[in-house]
Amino acid sequence: MDSQIYGAFGILFLIFHLTPPAATSAPINSNSVLVALLDSHYTELSELVEKALLLQTLEEAVSHHNITIFAPNNEALERQLDPEFKRFLLQPGNLKSLQNLLLFHVIPYRVGSEDWPGEGSGSEGHYETLCNEENENHLRLVRENSGQKVVGGSAILARPDDVVRHDGLIHGIERVLVPRLVQEEFNRRRSLTSIAAVLPEGAPVVDPRTNRLKKPVAPVPVGAPPVLPVYDAMAPGPSLAPAPAPGPGGPRHHFDGASQVKDFIQTLLHYGGYNELADILVNLTALATEMGKLVSEGYVLTVLAPNDEAMAKLTADQLSEPGASEQIIYYHLIPEYQTEESMYNSVRRFGKVQYDTLRLPHKVVAEEADGSVKFGSGEESGYLFDPDIYTDGRISVQGIDGVLFPVEEAVGTPAGKVAQLPPAKVVAKQNRGKLLEVACSILGAFGKHSQFTSCH
Repeated sequence: MDSQIYGAFGILFLIFHLTPPAATSAPINSNSVLVALLDSHYTELSELVEKALLLQTLEEAVSHHNITIFAPNNEALERQLDPEFKRFLLQPGNLKSLQNLLLFHVIPYRVGSEDWPGEGSGSEGHYETLCNEENENHLRLVRENSGQKVVGGSAILARPDDVVRHDGLIHGIERVLVPRLVQEEFNRRRSLTSIAAVLPEGAPVVDPRTNRLKKPVAPVPVGAPPVLPVYDAMAPGPSLAPAPAPGPGGPRHHFDGASQVKDFIQTLLHYGGYNELADILVNLTALATEMGKLVSEGYVLTVLAPNDEAMAKLTADQLSEPGASEQIIYYHLIPEYQTEESMYNSVRRFGKVQYDTLRLPHKVVAEEADGSVKFGSGEESGYLFDPDIYTDGRISVQGIDGVLFPVEEAVGTPAGKVAQLPPAKVVAKQNRGKLLEVACSILGAFGKHSQFTSCH
């Protein structure tokens, strides 16, 4: 009996020691370098790390090895950074560029100030960063003859070993390190080279009246507005069907409108709060495809995007009519390229501004209210709630907190019916002149008409 008990204990002992432990991710210690970064004076950098959703990525890196963070100070991120470049990084559609920029400041090694390369030529170190998508994924650490420590060839190490923890350390630097991948993406977005193309050339046209070649029309520069207005590119009917290109046709379009529309719809989904509008554009209607065709022909659009809370207030009666969804969206599409700044400057200068919409002949009215831009009037109005959700030079998306309707629909007049005007008031003609003539003739018979001045 004792031998059986000892045998059972031996088996349990072997199972306990031979079974591999379950793979669990160790929680981050409160004394970690990541916690120190969030609590440090590098507030601008810590905010960008949170906006870029990089905390989990850095936690995984810290759980495997020590890291070294080269942290730009607040002045470098606030004042020295180009405002246009910073605006590019903070756009929701450029989240990947922001992540690559921040990961380029982190290396998976522990490199303290005492580990810095020494003085003299050839004394430099190349360390791989966490930005794996960059081809030149290395930071060059150099100590100059003057003794200054330099990172990446341009950033001076201002605060060496500023924060030291057991799993890594933070060095303070005086400027932002921009990888070439992010710089090239910014240049493409700014110059629109990714969506530009060469205009096609058509065959010569003969004038039938003179049997001579027609004079060629002056070439339209790339990016210029189309020759035809946007309404001529829309076929009549409940759906938006673009007509042929405003110039000689061909397989190549002026712009890649399909990818731009897809990009701004994905931006709406990532931004949050505009899922209903994205669902209408893609699933319930074919507006996304048709908008892409318009943009491909060179037209520009500004989308006044109602948020989900505003779309939820639509009643069944407002959506029961055939093509009601399309008509609602048409009224929120402006055939101009407007940003929050341009619209606000317009209403500040001119008071009320009317913008054309793709729902002819209705216009949407904008005015200044409470330091913002208000569209519509009365209860059927909406304020500019989320400005510049997406801007790429061809499509501008401005979030509003209400669904807009034309004026006659807002007051309750059914579409297609003309309100009856009250009958005009008819004033009876006065007969005073005829009666006075008869009275004067009677007085004249008695010879007394001269006594009355009215009879002269």
